[in-house]
Amino acid sequence: MRFSGAILMLMCVTLGTGLAAAQSAPRYDTQILQDVNKFLQSKKEYQGVKAKVEDQIVTVEGTVNLYIDKVNLEKKIKKIKNVDGIRNHVEVQSNVPDEQLRQTLADRLRYDRVGYGIAFNAITLDVKDGVATLGGTVRDYPSRDSAVGIAETTPGVKDIVDNIDVAPTSIFDDQLRVKLYRAIYGSPTLRRYEMDPQKPIRIVVENGHVTLFGVVDNAMDKQIAGTQANSVPGVFSMDNQLIALSEVKK
Repeated sequence: MRFSGAILMLMCVTLGTGLAAAQSAPRYDTQILQDVNKFLQSKKEYQGVKAKVEDQIVTVEGTVNLYIDKVNLEKKIKKIKNVDGIRNHVEVQSNVPDEQLRQTLADRLRYDRVGYGIAFNAITLDVKDGVATLGGTVRDYPSRDSAVGIAETTPGVKDIVDNIDVAPTSIFDDQLRVKLYRAIYGSPTLRRYEMDPQKPIRIVVENGHVTLFGVVDNAMDKQIAGTQANSVPGVFSMDNQLIALSEVKK
């Protein structure tokens, strides 16, 4: 009898807890919706967005002009008090043709992080139906984040697939990068490429393995770059993926 009473008491406590949770959800939902709408109305970039709330889950729908606005919207709503989750159905409004978008992104990415370090990043790009897929290898995480940031803020990008690899941290590789840079861009024949802010010859180093990417004027420059890279002590292997512009035009 005592055992049955304990079970009955437990059932009552459980029922009471569930009832309290069920009763609190609508109360939270109303306040959450008010807070979300207040935020949406305060930002001009979200005037085309509508929200609804059910069981403390916020669903947003509508359109924005930039992909970064969609990303930031989700971050902001998650910080609103009592929000348990968000369903982000917002779409980026765009009519930019894929080829035009690809060219715009390529131009921006080529000159991203202009300076000495740019020579050690090689990023690939594909655009289909407004979705930008980024690949390749970069030297560090700030380089990857910067490339993704460019895509997020470029008008026309509807979504991003980040397939960029970040090279492992290695003092040996860092030292090798410096030697390779000096060997390649220090060559009298190739020195003119150093004057270009985009550093057309990209040097990717991973655990002593070197790959050259980019575009040079002719097959001779490609060959010289490969020879210079191979001459650096400590290079385990070298893959020359440079494209000779003179051969492409044929």
